[in-house]
Amino acid sequence: MKTRTSIFFFLFILTVLSLSVAGIFSPGGFAQKRVSAQARNDSLDERIRRVENGLLAPVIIKGEPSAAMKLADRMQFYKTPGVSVAVINNGKIEWARGYGVLEAGGNRLVTPETLFQAASISKPVAAFAALRLVQENKLNLDEDVNKKLVSWKVPENDFTKEQKITLRELLSHSASITVHGFEGYSSDKQVPTLLQILDGTSPANSKPVRVDGTPNKEWRYAGGGYVIMQKLLEDVTGKPFPALVQETIFKKLGMTRSTYQQPLPKEFWDSAAVGHRPDGEKVKGNWNAYPEMAAAGLWTTPSDLARFAIEIQKSKAGKSNKVLSVKMVNEMLAPQVGGWGLGPELQGKNESARFAHGGANEGYRCLMVAYTDAGQGAVVMTNSDSGGALAAEIMRSVAKEYGWLDYLPKEKVIASIDPKIFEDYVGQYQLAPNFIIVITNENGKLMSQATGQPKNELFAESETDFFLKTIDAQIKFVKDAAGKVTGLVLRQGRRETPAQKIK
Repeated sequence: MKTRTSIFFFLFILTVLSLSVAGIFSPGGFAQKRVSAQARNDSLDERIRRVENGLLAPVIIKGEPSAAMKLADRMQFYKTPGVSVAVINNGKIEWARGYGVLEAGGNRLVTPETLFQAASISKPVAAFAALRLVQENKLNLDEDVNKKLVSWKVPENDFTKEQKITLRELLSHSASITVHGFEGYSSDKQVPTLLQILDGTSPANSKPVRVDGTPNKEWRYAGGGYVIMQKLLEDVTGKPFPALVQETIFKKLGMTRSTYQQPLPKEFWDSAAVGHRPDGEKVKGNWNAYPEMAAAGLWTTPSDLARFAIEIQKSKAGKSNKVLSVKMVNEMLAPQVGGWGLGPELQGKNESARFAHGGANEGYRCLMVAYTDAGQGAVVMTNSDSGGALAAEIMRSVAKEYGWLDYLPKEKVIASIDPKIFEDYVGQYQLAPNFIIVITNENGKLMSQATGQPKNELFAESETDFFLKTIDAQIKFVKDAAGKVTGLVLRQGRRETPAQKIK
């Protein structure tokens, strides 16, 4: 995902890059306590129906009721043809269901066996394979990766003279590596080799993967680092990356509906969900190929990702160590620079401790959340660029139904300000060359509309700070010394994206 897709990521995929702790307030505003499934007498079908009919927005206004929404209605609203969900409870997959169709206008139904692109959730799975090689002493987390890279080396520069790039830094996004994400290759495009991607040479559509800052100093998300890791694993084992992960992880965990093969082999086409743009149109050629496999190339199902998450939970508890030992899983879940783990994002502490990741490929959005010690979690996968917000709404419904401590709506208070000030904010703000946010004043309501997305009302927290009800995002307007509005900052989770006022 390049500029266009990564910006959609900011506004739609409330993934673990952008999905912050939603607080401990239920829609009624009281603290939520964890409730196990065994504490309820309801049937499983009743629980599933409540999840399907209890989708929640990210924000509730203090004193206002929070209306639950139906999954079918929200799929229509977001123009998302297909959704697949798997819920983990008491350390096992309690249920998994598919909703909708594989492609808009079609009649092939989504089932728990339907394949979706996992996008960036590919990363923690790939990291699991890398850590297996560390456990086997074939790799060292803190060794210069150039010592093991054979067919390509991380180019040396002033930043790497004293601090070499390590596998630990690559896995935790602390290596100061370029290239945030990848946009993939449509079926009519030539797919580059890994070396062409690393060096940014034709037909690669991404820039060279390089070190452009001091390693191990700060956290900065970089898909480019996982491409280096992919090459490292292939060089060390002499095996193609898909075959290595199949042997190391998928076979051991029973992940029979998962593959890193790119492009997707024809035998999987009939059971693969087709990607869709925000307007509901299909992605050209149904889906893009991602030769950046470790970063974005996994095809899988929510159930298989749930199996992966459960193995991490059980491995940490010493109940199952099919891939990694207790020691290595604890290493994976230990906070690194910026609080990230070796693969997944780490969130919360104590009872709220969890590992998570989101994904945003062209035409697909997904979200995985799992509690480290509680044996709970869920995975949601969708086949639409607009499916990120939907995935988050589903996750909040699961959180409420299963008594999670987190991922519940945030409670906000609307500040009382003079609507006349809205006129100062009206205009166009550019976040990227082809991506703007248009701010309008419509009958005393401040509205925002991003390129290719519906309008959203902005609600004031102060004279310069505003929030959205439908998306977990905030906008802060920036003024110069004279009080003139010159831009805004879009905030979502860890990310702050500045935009200059251009009109």
